[in-house]
Amino acid sequence: MVTFVALLMFIQFGSGTTRATLFVSLLLSPWMLKSFFRLKVKHAGHFKLWIHIIEFFIFVVLLGTAFYINDFHANYVGLLCCMFVISLLCSWHNLVARMYYEEILSPREQRIYRPTKHISTQASAVMTYGVLMIVVGFLEIFFRDIHRAWAMENYLVAGVFFIFFCFNLFFLPSPNAWQPYRYASLSHTIRKEMDSIERLRTKPNASRVLIYLFFLLLPQSLMLCPRVFFLLAPQDGGGLSCSLQDIGFAQGTIGIIAFTAGAFLARHLEKRYRFSRVFPLLAVVLTLSPLCYVFLSHFPPVGNLFIISICSFVAQFCFGFGLHSCILFVRFFSNDRYRNTTNLFYLPLIIGEMLIPIAASGWLSQHLGFVHYFLLDASTAIIVWIIICRELKTNSFRTYISNN
Repeated sequence: MVTFVALLMFIQFGSGTTRATLFVSLLLSPWMLKSFFRLKVKHAGHFKLWIHIIEFFIFVVLLGTAFYINDFHANYVGLLCCMFVISLLCSWHNLVARMYYEEILSPREQRIYRPTKHISTQASAVMTYGVLMIVVGFLEIFFRDIHRAWAMENYLVAGVFFIFFCFNLFFLPSPNAWQPYRYASLSHTIRKEMDSIERLRTKPNASRVLIYLFFLLLPQSLMLCPRVFFLLAPQDGGGLSCSLQDIGFAQGTIGIIAFTAGAFLARHLEKRYRFSRVFPLLAVVLTLSPLCYVFLSHFPPVGNLFIISICSFVAQFCFGFGLHSCILFVRFFSNDRYRNTTNLFYLPLIIGEMLIPIAASGWLSQHLGFVHYFLLDASTAIIVWIIICRELKTNSFRTYISNN
């Protein structure tokens, strides 16, 4: 909700594309910074209690956001404050829930439930960015008022979250007796995390690897928000004049399903073949998504939802398939400690690399126009291909991926 759904809310509340992308990057910042508080949360313990408290506050803030939109002539600044609090709470919830999950399940049981976690994550994305967007579109037509439609959407999400809160309150199993950790101050835990980052920085070729990861993610970072602007913008503004229902179906339903299929296929290929064989393929495919929007911007299929859905499927499939190449960099910095893509280390690293391009993408797309912007985005893939060819010739890089 605090990514694409919030992006559409900002646009429809009059923020403009430049502010909207800047706001989305601000909403992503708690997910990048949450690792600094990991040790503090771990020292606090009582993860089940914190899950209940955070879920209750998420429900309260969602309800307050609905009241604010419906009764106080909401603007995008107030909406940003509400969404930022929700994003902050959700990032903490993710952190606490993961520690509860690791405390109550053995490593073997965690592996058993890992597919359930992946399926639940993708299903929640379809429900919010897909089904929820379609519902908001119908509510906009029914109420003839976009503010009331978004208010009702927040009431709906708050109600669903309250059901989750009640279910977890009564049925979430209690872990074994908690063994308290030695108390550490917040400044102490932040210093320890900074020391960890310093150790990562001193790894051989760390700066080089971070620069390569930045360029690998650059085409997707630049496309993340403007593709939504392109679908929503009117024809005279160079867009496709899609309704919220169209965006919810093409991007939030078909697109998320394609992303899931691509990620599943990439994991299957890694298990079947050595990573050194599939890494170049994954990295190249990750950069191909903007080509779909280059096609759409040059031959705009206005009103043709089928073509829009096909292009969204291909773009998101490439994104999901190619994103698995980032696991190589996670393993490089974590010394193979974290191998799951939804770990504490993965999100801060990937989001940190994508944050600046996401923030700048709104201003660039507004000043260049969608046709030239998507051409610029697609051309950044050439940099990645040159780096791949160059790096694969170096002994250190080839040896490292061969070991994976």
